[in-house]
Amino acid sequence: MKKTIFILLIVAMALLASGCTQEPSSEQQKETIVIGSKLFQESYILAHMTAIVLEDAGYETDVKQGLGGTFVNYEALKAGQIHTYAEYTGTAYSQILNLEQLEDWDRQVVADATENGLLEQDRVMIVSNLGFENAYAIAVREDWAAEHNVTKISDLEQYAAEMTIGTDPEFATREDGLPAIKNVYGFEFRDYKQAVATVMYEAIKNNEVDAISAYTTDTRNEVFNLRVLEDDQSALPPYDAILIVTETFAQNNPDAIAAMKKLEGAIDTDAMTQLNYQFDIEKKQPRDIAYQFLVDEGIIEG
Repeated sequence: MKKTIFILLIVAMALLASGCTQEPSSEQQKETIVIGSKLFQESYILAHMTAIVLEDAGYETDVKQGLGGTFVNYEALKAGQIHTYAEYTGTAYSQILNLEQLEDWDRQVVADATENGLLEQDRVMIVSNLGFENAYAIAVREDWAAEHNVTKISDLEQYAAEMTIGTDPEFATREDGLPAIKNVYGFEFRDYKQAVATVMYEAIKNNEVDAISAYTTDTRNEVFNLRVLEDDQSALPPYDAILIVTETFAQNNPDAIAAMKKLEGAIDTDAMTQLNYQFDIEKKQPRDIAYQFLVDEGIIEG
């Protein structure tokens, strides 16, 4: 109960900061669809991509870029304060549904359990499977990995006790993050430092941490010369990108659902990595990145 109240307070504060403090009336929902996002570039881009396909179908939209982490967005979705956002199957499976870790992470098993679980628990539906996976991974600097012959997570066992890992705001404490690494691989890092993704990546670039909880679609892995380590004992689940809405919203807004389904399977991993590159390296705005992709793919007209 205390956790739920705390999360709702965070949601309220986040929505206040972004200019959305009240649950929209049904009339407002027909006029404006509110889209949440998490605290990293990919989520920004996907939020704007969702907004643009909805606008192309005649809807007004309001993107709450960087609204918060998983639970801020999910609680806002359930409360009707936002109407959709991009989530990941592994996150929903382990964090929202609190399902048990599998010995062998089968992508389809996780996808099915996530879809069924969200609907049964909270009447939340998956609208679109976007077509790519952005998984958590452990990454280290390439020069250090080469010197110590480290290619997979299990190779860190003899070094971890002297290493500091940088993580995003969630990975250090969530069950599918560092606790899963400890449980499966049997070691812990000396310390961890939590920060938003941009700061996390800058920290390893500047030798302020020894490893990070990298995102597999993040081009900074290559640009910053990082080695993404193989999860050789399958500690981390698959993280396929999905768009979610409440069942009530889907029933009341069939045209919006039809518009959002245009993103079904539209983005493969290489494409998402390139879109992230445009944000991180080329410094383009997320809406511009999203718009050009949709035009190039023929999803909307330019």
